[in-house]
Amino acid sequence: MPKHGKKFRNALAGVDEQQRYTVEDAVAKSLAAAFAKFDETVDVAVGLGVDPKYSDQMVRGACPLPHGLGKTVRVAVFCKGDKEAEAKAAGADVVGAEDLVAKIKEGTLDFDAAIATPDTMALVGQVGRILGPRGLMPNAKTGTVTFDVAAAVREIKAGRVEFKVDKAGVLHAPLGKVSFGPEKILENLRALLSEVSRLKPSAAKGAYMRTMAVSTTMGPGFRIDPTLVRKFIEGGS
Repeated sequence: MPKHGKKFRNALAGVDEQQRYTVEDAVAKSLAAAFAKFDETVDVAVGLGVDPKYSDQMVRGACPLPHGLGKTVRVAVFCKGDKEAEAKAAGADVVGAEDLVAKIKEGTLDFDAAIATPDTMALVGQVGRILGPRGLMPNAKTGTVTFDVAAAVREIKAGRVEFKVDKAGVLHAPLGKVSFGPEKILENLRALLSEVSRLKPSAAKGAYMRTMAVSTTMGPGFRIDPTLVRKFIEGGS
């Protein structure tokens, strides 16, 4: 069993780790249990009733969050011609094509998210082995391969989350900072779960969202009763 520090044990005191809470109570308890000296990130883990080894059961997407993620995101755009000015005007931090690929090959990765126009994807493919493992590879399914670079840049800058179910069928995503307070975290969570629900694969059978828990960076997790999630998504309490 992993060892935890005194502050973690204190945060866990009186908590029944097997209890299932309403979405609102789980978020409130998670925020109240935060104890780090920094502004912790609030995360959600959702166990889905899918088998990701089958391509028709893969759940992957992106969702703009109403209140963002509470952090500054540096965006790189692979594009050419007039699209370069468009990307810069929208707030892109790094813009280029062959020159940007060359910098990445040299080891320069001074950005947190990447967008590419479809006509530059052959170039981007040259550094796929560098970008892929870092989660920086543009992908049409997440809206980061597009000719509308201005809209994509603004959306990422405003705060959106990309998600992808892992091999165990669990989807992890950040929801913002503890300092946001419960109302903003709940609104971000509702937006995320609505999009995950919309992306339910037709091949998925039985219950879709089977388990769920929220936690902060350093704090314990609080489990949510999955039978209450649909009502929450639809705006109920």
